[in-house]
Amino acid sequence: MADAGPADAGYDSGFVLYHYGPSTIAAAIFVFLFSASTLLHSYQLAVKKTWYFIPFVVGGICQSVGYGGRIWSSLETPNWALLPYIIQSLLILVAPALFAGSIYMILGRLIRLVDAAHYSVVPLKWLTKMFVAADIVSFFMQGAGGAMLAIAKSAQDFQNGQNVIIGGLFVQLTAFSLFMVVAAVFHRRMLANPVRPSHSYNIPWQRYLWVLYAVSSLILVRSIFRVIEYLQGYDGSLQRTEYWLYIFDAMLMFVVMAILNVFHPSRAISCKALAHASWQNTTSTEQELQCTNAWSPSQGRHATAKAIV
Repeated sequence: MADAGPADAGYDSGFVLYHYGPSTIAAAIFVFLFSASTLLHSYQLAVKKTWYFIPFVVGGICQSVGYGGRIWSSLETPNWALLPYIIQSLLILVAPALFAGSIYMILGRLIRLVDAAHYSVVPLKWLTKMFVAADIVSFFMQGAGGAMLAIAKSAQDFQNGQNVIIGGLFVQLTAFSLFMVVAAVFHRRMLANPVRPSHSYNIPWQRYLWVLYAVSSLILVRSIFRVIEYLQGYDGSLQRTEYWLYIFDAMLMFVVMAILNVFHPSRAISCKALAHASWQNTTSTEQELQCTNAWSPSQGRHATAKAIV
């Protein structure tokens, strides 16, 4: 669509907030989809007490409000106000980093659930902390860059903000790539020499590893799209055409939310499940010790009798 000038004064000539008129219908569809998924995630979190999914729910709220900001902007075309632009650009940008925070926490809990910490490349006490720390860095870098975009009044200001966002996205890409490697190594070691709890039908650990691969891959693709978008710059083809945003960001992030609605970690990983698994592991160890102690005397007596005979 044709370029149009912003409503706010102080901008360089030729600089616009959007290179197109944002679609009201497309934004409304994704407000509905993200809101429905977020409500379901909120219910699942409250009922199952999976508190580590709070960042994920907050990310869903950011997506819903962000696309609401795009509806607002669409109703103002071509005289766009700054506030709705800030809302949509910032919240849609940082939401996947919030998704990532909860996704990182799933792996550590899954490893603990099957009592296989010795198969993790990274010590379990550092696993979640390391990836969540990287996610926090990525979140603040993208947030700072998004804020710079939101107040940009020239193409150069816009480019400066994009550079900060690119740095944050590279942190996210690196962290997710390492996360998938750690998960894959753990998966391979478990298949080669499964631990006892992994045989339980109540612990579908392989299914949830595949879920982690799927959602991590989707966020990786979205991050790669965003890196290319910002590397192209303010006048790049990806920023001049709206449908790319919906294909490689909105749709992929909704699929991430939907997958984790269907395969919610609470079906395998919850405070109750972790406590039960810990109790089972302790009990089985105690039973093994009891069995060993019970057999040792009899074996000793049997050996003595044979010696006498």
